[in-house]
Amino acid sequence: MDGKTRATIKPGMLVNIILKKDQRSGELTEGIVKDLLTSAPYHHRGIKVRLMDGQIGRVAEIIEEDF
Repeated sequence: MDGKTRATIKPGMLVNIILKKDQRSGELTEGIVKDLLTSAPYHHRGIKVRLMDGQIGRVAEIIEEDF
């Protein structure tokens, strides 16, 4: 599942994000969502989140749903 719709992303989910520095290469970083930073219900490049380890990026894909 992709990460463009805010309603599908919840804290505690395992996701792959694209960090700002990796936008050109498209390299993904895996982590668990701590906070949702995008307030809009949809974003064409992905909802921006903060991971538990403090990294911030846009959700490229949802790996595992905890709900």
